[in-house]
Amino acid sequence: MPFKIVASQCTSCSACEPLCPNDAISEKGGSFVIEAVKCTECVGRFDEPQCVAACPVDNTCVVDTSLPRYQAPA
Repeated sequence: MPFKIVASQCTSCSACEPLCPNDAISEKGGSFVIEAVKCTECVGRFDEPQCVAACPVDNTCVVDTSLPRYQAPA
């Protein structure tokens, strides 16, 4: 499942944006958003999603359970 950013908790610090290996994070309307189709949950690159690791506010970068998990190409 790709991650999403809880807009009401985002402080717009931009810590997550440069760390995303897929350029899936961008600023929109005063907070940051994750483009779900680009999010790979950092599978195969990092042990932990970089947005989660970088965010200074707990539970702001969370799994979007409304979408299916990322499937790495075989």
